[in-house]
Amino acid sequence: MQLIPIKMPVIKKGDDIINLFFLALEENEQVIKEGDIIAFADKIIAISDGRYVNYDVVKPSKKAKSLAEQHCLEPGFVELVVRNADVIYGGVSRALLTLKNDIIIANAGMDHKNVPENFASMWPPNPNDTAAKLRNQIEARTGTKVGVILVDSHTVPMRMGTLGFALGIAGFKPIKDCRGMNDLYGKPLLITRINIADDLACAAHFLMGETDERISIVILRHTNIEITNNFDPRELIIPKEECLFLKHFKNEDKTS
Repeated sequence: MQLIPIKMPVIKKGDDIINLFFLALEENEQVIKEGDIIAFADKIIAISDGRYVNYDVVKPSKKAKSLAEQHCLEPGFVELVVRNADVIYGGVSRALLTLKNDIIIANAGMDHKNVPENFASMWPPNPNDTAAKLRNQIEARTGTKVGVILVDSHTVPMRMGTLGFALGIAGFKPIKDCRGMNDLYGKPLLITRINIADDLACAAHFLMGETDERISIVILRHTNIEITNNFDPRELIIPKEECLFLKHFKNEDKTS
């Protein structure tokens, strides 16, 4: 697999991400090829769509003030988390553990990074729809079949640091089901499925970084993944009762 980082300008509200992407391709003497999967940092989409908020002007509720004091966070920021989270489970210093759109994520996807001082960005209303729109625009301009991933970062239990994950996808099947296949010793696999989308998002995230790199788009080439319209992003979601982690969560603070 080949990873091609695309350095982008600092994005502003109202910017046309696809136009800027194609300008960056020209500057880097790159072209889109059939079968490419293009990973976009979700932050540039949030900023271009104006999905960021000055939390200093947000009036915090009593609940937000209490959580902010417990977890060393700004009360206005926490109020945005409370409004956007489906469930709040608890937290640590500077982060609340939440459920948002069936994804376990810090701070309901609200993020301080790479936005102006005292602002926080938020996810698109439907990340898979956003990925599909980006894909449609690219295919309309190039006539080539591509996949798209909207990349954000998260943490996983008992591991330090952030990893990329696929917040939204379009154009390929996100899961490879290995159940029934045999291992090296001929034993059939019983539960194993490979999360293709998150594996690819991790690879892109490694190049994107989390600071001022400005590598906000990565082209993934020679992945041997079929580009198709027959895909279901919901395959990435595991029901709570089948999730090794969430099944055992007891403290659910419903926010809605």
